[in-house]
Amino acid sequence: MNRTIEIIIAPNGQTKVETKDFVGAKCRDASRFIELALGQQTDELLKAEFHQTASNQQHVRQGE
Repeated sequence: MNRTIEIIIAPNGQTKVETKDFVGAKCRDASRFIELALGQQTDELLKAEFHQTASNQQHVRQGE
């Protein structure tokens, strides 16, 4: 699994932090320091991976 935190900065200065290949709330833990450094959060979009558990993620990958 290649976990990634992507930071996107728009021309108007608006930022977006996106985590990839994290399972459950680990994405929030991993990106918290970046979000705090960037300032106040205005929006949050949770991906399907957020609602999965580590065992569910492992099962899906083995079945592919």
